[in-house]
Amino acid sequence: MRLPHAIATLLAGCAIAIAIAIGGTAWSRQPLRLIVPAPPGGTMDIVARVVGQQLASETGQAVVIDNRPGAGGLLGMQTLLQAPADGQTLLVGASNLLAEIPHVIKMPFDPLKDLVPLASLARSGVVLVAGASQPAQDMQELLTQLKARKGQTSFASYSPGTVSHYAGLILSDKAGLDLQHVGYAGSPPAVQALLGGQVDVMFDGMLTSVPLIRAGKLRAYAFSGPRRSRHLPQVPTTAELGYPELQFRGWVGLIAPARLPPETMERLRAAIGKAASAPAVQQKLSDVGLEPEVLTYTAALQRETRQMSERNAGIVKKYQITAN
Repeated sequence: MRLPHAIATLLAGCAIAIAIAIGGTAWSRQPLRLIVPAPPGGTMDIVARVVGQQLASETGQAVVIDNRPGAGGLLGMQTLLQAPADGQTLLVGASNLLAEIPHVIKMPFDPLKDLVPLASLARSGVVLVAGASQPAQDMQELLTQLKARKGQTSFASYSPGTVSHYAGLILSDKAGLDLQHVGYAGSPPAVQALLGGQVDVMFDGMLTSVPLIRAGKLRAYAFSGPRRSRHLPQVPTTAELGYPELQFRGWVGLIAPARLPPETMERLRAAIGKAASAPAVQQKLSDVGLEPEVLTYTAALQRETRQMSERNAGIVKKYQITAN
């Protein structure tokens, strides 16, 4: 028996709708908003634009970058939590938002419970640098020179209460240097102080330091990752140099509200994983000093981030670190 044309058309439409719902390939006509808790031009902003462009290309959904700098990332996280949990608003950030900042800034929510890492896109560490005028050729010479001026030397951090701060304190403690901490609002002013001789050393992010190291304006002495960076293969790791306590490696990725429906999380993870694995995206992430490494297993990222947070809590307590 043949069905009337109108009924057949209706059933066909329902079948397509069901297939789309089951397959998780339906995308909203509303733009996907990627919140960046930092100003335009920084590492997170670049990552958001690179991945956002690829997501838009593959899904056909427009992507809008929404920069919300301030309060150590708190403003960006609050903006995310205030938005509807429908998968249309995500945050591009680093693990420090969940595992470092909460230990020095009081937050009106629990980042480890109220937010979840959907996917990591890349990894990064920090590098110990000094100005090119520093004559020390290696870590041993650097420590010898700093010890000779014990009590008169200092280290910069790109923000108090971050790994840049932790690492300087740990090095000062373990090597017996008595370095004084000078905190800055971001890497650019901290690096300028380093270049100008106002501070002696700094553990800086790769984005700002690598170009200056290659240009001969900074000297690199140690890298905090578990293995040497592909960007600075000549620079030994802190563990190689006898300071395993200085091993720090965080992730950069996309963060969602924990109340997001599971099926929406799954759809987003699949799309993000595909976009982040594109060769062009991997190359652009590498170009800004990151180590591309895509992981879309949220539970594993949550465990890793919680372990980071617990370790950082101990460091903050031991060294009485504050955000000031």
